[in-house]
Amino acid sequence: MKFRPSPPYCIENKLNTIQQYRFNNRIRVPQVRLIDEKGNHLGVVSTAEALKLAQEKGYDLVEISPKAIPPVAKFLNFGRFKYELKKKEQQQKTKQKKTGIKGIRLSLRIGKGDLELKSNQAKKSLEQGYKVKIEIILRGREKRHADLAKEIIENFIQSLGEINIEQPTVKQDGKLTSLISNK
Repeated sequence: MKFRPSPPYCIENKLNTIQQYRFNNRIRVPQVRLIDEKGNHLGVVSTAEALKLAQEKGYDLVEISPKAIPPVAKFLNFGRFKYELKKKEQQQKTKQKKTGIKGIRLSLRIGKGDLELKSNQAKKSLEQGYKVKIEIILRGREKRHADLAKEIIENFIQSLGEINIEQPTVKQDGKLTSLISNK
C-alpha cells in the first residue's frame, strides 16, 4: 500500500468550484510569504519557521494564496476562517435574485372571493421577484367557451395593476396560459 499525503481542506463555494486551503503541516512548500494576524507583512520565511511562530502565538498557519511565488500564508484561527467563509457564501445566496415561475390556476366558474385570493397570491409572488404563469384548463363543454376564459385571464391581469406581460394569452389544446412579471 502506497503512502498518500492527506488532501488539503476543501471548501465548496457558490460556483461549485472547490477552493482548497492548506494549513499547518499540510503546507508542502519550502518558503512562504508570511502575514501575521494583524495583516502586517513579515517577509519570506521558511515554512517550518512560520509554523513555529504560528504555534507560539496560538494560531494556525493557513495558505491563503497558493499560486503566488512564494505562496502567501497567514496566521489565522482556521475554524473561525471556515465559519466566516460559509457565512459569506450564505449571504451571497440570499442576495441572489429569484427568477423562478409560480403558477396560478383559474377556472371558468371561479367566484369573486377566490379570484381576490388568487390575485393576492399573484401580487405576493410578483413582489418576491417571481414570474407568474396564469392558466385555465378547459374540460369537456368548457372548450367551446375559450373566449370567456380569455376574458377572465385579461380581467385577472388588469386587477393586478401595473405589470409586464411577457407572454400574451395563448390557447394550446384545452388550456389557456399567460406569463406575467413585475415591472
